[in-house]
Amino acid sequence: MENNKSVTAVKNLTEKTCQSCGASTVPLAGERLEELLAQVPQWKLADNNTKIVRTYKFADWAGAAHFSNRVAELADRQGHHPEIHLSWGKVVVELSTHKIKGLSENDFILATKIDKMN
Repeated sequence: MENNKSVTAVKNLTEKTCQSCGASTVPLAGERLEELLAQVPQWKLADNNTKIVRTYKFADWAGAAHFSNRVAELADRQGHHPEIHLSWGKVVVELSTHKIKGLSENDFILATKIDKMN
C-alpha cells in the first residue's frame, strides 16, 4: 500500500507548478524533507541538505546536450532555474531554492518533472 501512496505523491508533485517563495518561506528539513526525498529516490542531498543533485547518463554528447536544453526549457516555464552541468554523455542537475538558501517543495516538483522527461 505504501508504494501506491508514493506513486500518488509523485504524481501529485508532477501535477504541481513551482510557486514563488516569499521572505517567510523556511527551507525544508526533518520529516517533510525526508518525505519529499523519498519521492525522488535517484536524487541525493548535497551541501548540508541545501540542494538535491542527480546525474543523468547518455550515450553521447548530442543526447546530453539535447536533454540539457529540454531541462532548461522546462525550468524556464516553471520559473525555477537549476544549475545544469553538461559534459560528454553526462548531465548533472543541481536543484536548490537560492532565495531561501535551501530546499523548497519547488525543487522536488521540478525534480519529478525532469525525471518524467528522461
